[in-house]
Amino acid sequence: MKVKRKTIIRGIGLVIFLILIAGLVKWVGERYIPHRDFPEIQSSGILNVVTEYNSIGYYVSGDTIAGIQYELCRYIEKRSGLQVRITPENIWENRLKGLKDNSYDIIAMNTPVTNAGKEILAFTIPVAQSKLVLVQRKPGENDSLPVVRNQMDLAHKTVWVPARSPCIVRLRNLSEEIAEPIYIQEVEYTQEEIIHRVASGDADYAVADKAIAQKNARLFPDLDVKTEISFTQLQAWAVRKNAHILLDSLNVWIAEYQNLK
Repeated sequence: MKVKRKTIIRGIGLVIFLILIAGLVKWVGERYIPHRDFPEIQSSGILNVVTEYNSIGYYVSGDTIAGIQYELCRYIEKRSGLQVRITPENIWENRLKGLKDNSYDIIAMNTPVTNAGKEILAFTIPVAQSKLVLVQRKPGENDSLPVVRNQMDLAHKTVWVPARSPCIVRLRNLSEEIAEPIYIQEVEYTQEEIIHRVASGDADYAVADKAIAQKNARLFPDLDVKTEISFTQLQAWAVRKNAHILLDSLNVWIAEYQNLK
């Protein structure tokens, strides 16, 4: 009986050991992501770029694609000899996830350069500079809500922003600065979609990039985008933090492109 009991115990131990090994192999496999920098990209011949679809950076005009991000991507394609494959993705978290798992090599959009962003991304040289503005309806079009001109008056207001957007950091800092809560409503919309929601009355306040807000305000004359809520921010493209060679190459190409303008 003792021998049989020992055999059973050993069998159970072996099963547990094999289960643990299988779990460890699965855990490592799920977390192992091959290093992908410029040499690996050159070997594949394809540079995978993700951007946001909006009326400034990347959009369809008639039967052609246009936008400032698109034009820069086309220049990089000619300069590098790589095929640049552009994917429009309007959810910020999906861009980060795709960058992490090597689905994308570059986040090609005007991303605010922040300390929080630098913890997870490597930024190129600036491609633009802009400010964040408050999007609201003009007097007479805002259901008797007061038009916000002073940042202090954002206290206790609900402000719509794209989910997990970099601008959330600014709103949280502003809330600390005015020592009052600002209620941040994160939604799975792009900046432009949120602006349209403000125009339609579904939202009262939103935060957006100044250039995008001003362009949309020309389409929706009832909108007010005059109230700035940030200082001028540098904006850049972003890559993985360990893609050092790609980052250096991008900085060269972006500088060249800017000198042509």
